[in-house]
Amino acid sequence: MKKMMTLLSIGMILILLVGCEISSQKIQIDLTKQQWNGRAISYSGYREGQNPQKHIYPSQDEILEDLKILEKNWGLIRIYGADQHSEDVLQVIRREKIHVKVMLGIWLDGEPGYEADNAKQIETGIRLANEYSDIVVAVNVGNEILASWSNHKVPEETVIQYIQKVQAEIEQPVTVADDVIYWREHSAKLAEVVDFVCMHSYPMWAKQDIDSAMSMTKDHFQSVRDFLPDKTIVISEAGWATYSVGDLHAPKAGDEVKQIRYFNELMEWAEANGITVFFFEDFDEPWKGSGTEGHWGLFSEGRKAKPAMQKWYPDLMPDGPTSPFYTD
Repeated sequence: MKKMMTLLSIGMILILLVGCEISSQKIQIDLTKQQWNGRAISYSGYREGQNPQKHIYPSQDEILEDLKILEKNWGLIRIYGADQHSEDVLQVIRREKIHVKVMLGIWLDGEPGYEADNAKQIETGIRLANEYSDIVVAVNVGNEILASWSNHKVPEETVIQYIQKVQAEIEQPVTVADDVIYWREHSAKLAEVVDFVCMHSYPMWAKQDIDSAMSMTKDHFQSVRDFLPDKTIVISEAGWATYSVGDLHAPKAGDEVKQIRYFNELMEWAEANGITVFFFEDFDEPWKGSGTEGHWGLFSEGRKAKPAMQKWYPDLMPDGPTSPFYTD
């Protein structure tokens, strides 16, 4: 009897160990498949006084601090430009053995006018994708360059040429990230070229408040699915600001409590429905201004957890408010 109990105990231990091993296995990231690829988030590390437009970049020590925060709960990050900041990010991930993968960005500015800058971005993006092929799982060529309201538009034919050039020189899948309206109404030709679709959804910019936010996000996704039924669709940006300014939003739409709700509902829906969603974004970025654009982070610029993150990061509790108060 004792022998049988011992064998049963050993068997239970083995089952538990196997279960732990299975649960700890890393999700196999493949953005070309319509699947949930684990938690994903947009990362820009710009702190007070830093600015990509002025080529003032975070240090590698600052990047390491950020990535140590993110790797606790995210396995996939999106970065936006083929520049010094992105190269530093990739170097830190490799050197410090940070457990995250990257969707690398190639930033395109408006054409005509920025052809030389864009060519440099493409050249650098190709080099980084190849040098860091163990980390970079996909490359995004251009961000919001096709939407009607974009202030840095690039002609679709030119974008297609850029995509094909990148595809010819790297192994990873290639895409373009743009507004939901473009993808669901004008993207048929481009969709034939990209390896998967990256769409953005921002209910706040459509003057929705939190009660209708997830419903609109679901509608956005389905509208692109209806237009492009054969393409894998990734939501490459969706988020909720904790403070908002101006009449492009519902009154006082930006709010920390609302961000909690949107984050939780979005993540639950994404995992349940096999949709990769890059939440926008990790940290507040002061260079974008003191209005809405500066307050999309789940963490403050000072790397303190906003309420949506405080259960996950009790060690990053703020001493004071992490977002401005409304005065009226």
